[in-house]
Amino acid sequence: MKQLTILLFAGALFFISAKTKAQPENLKWLDLELSNYTYPYPVNFITINAQNQQLKMAYMDVKPDNYNGKNIVLFHGKNFNGAYWRTTIEHLSLEGYRVIAPDQIGFGKSSKPEHFHYTFQQLALNTRHLLDSLQISKTAVLGHSMGGMLATRFTLMYPEITEKLILENPIGLEDWKLVAPYKPVEWWYQNELKKDYAAIKSYQLTSYYDNKWETAYDEWVNLLAGWTLNSDYKRIAWNAALTYDMIFTQPVLYEFSEIKAPTLLIIGTRDRTALGKPLVGKEVSKTMGLYNELGKKTQKAIPNSELVEIPGIGHLPHIESFDKFIEPLLNFLKD
Repeated sequence: MKQLTILLFAGALFFISAKTKAQPENLKWLDLELSNYTYPYPVNFITINAQNQQLKMAYMDVKPDNYNGKNIVLFHGKNFNGAYWRTTIEHLSLEGYRVIAPDQIGFGKSSKPEHFHYTFQQLALNTRHLLDSLQISKTAVLGHSMGGMLATRFTLMYPEITEKLILENPIGLEDWKLVAPYKPVEWWYQNELKKDYAAIKSYQLTSYYDNKWETAYDEWVNLLAGWTLNSDYKRIAWNAALTYDMIFTQPVLYEFSEIKAPTLLIIGTRDRTALGKPLVGKEVSKTMGLYNELGKKTQKAIPNSELVEIPGIGHLPHIESFDKFIEPLLNFLKD
């Protein structure tokens, strides 16, 4: 019995040690609104009055000295915030574009409400309020991942504002609820509570970067993992669960034919991102998230659209292969 106890204790020590090694020693604790993390450009805030509460929406507004009179709004993905647009903002600014990069409610430096009914319409409306406050009446919009779904909804709601639409590896190019079973918010919440540095990095390594890691990717893991060290992480996890439900239940692909703005699709064809893959069998999973096919299908569905495919690149072209991302973007904006 004594020998068994020693073995169990040694095993527990090994597990703790292995988990500690998986997490870098310098991983930084982050507060709910990332006040101890510096963005690449100054951050401002607007008050959003929505659903009987006042919320803070953070944004970067970068207006260059050589402003060409053109604007572009950048919509971030679910696992990110406005900061990951750093090099995109820099290059667009050099070309004279005014760049507005908000953190949507529930993300980045913006409020994490205890209770909020997340819809793409609500997030689009919040962004409209932001643009109105900045007196911007015309703009291009660029959305990545979840931001692609939001940029699409924004374009559909505000065609009079949207001059051009750019979708970079957007999710929602297929309707996952047709093949994957529905899971309630509580299920997504429990999944979020289980996340730590190792789990977050493992997901990004396999899903985003084809098991090829570069140190430049560390920052986007550390931002999420730093939140898991916060005693208020449950608030972040709950908001994340609510946005998963929004993504799963509010597809935009059925309205692609209604898009009026000239549209550019920038698609890394190695991408296999699809919500709900763990909920289906292997054979069904293999049919989901095939961006080498989805890009072409979507281009046919959106009037006045063009497709730029980037072979061998995954879910994050503007991080993984910036030069191949920025060139078609600038060419499209100049046309």
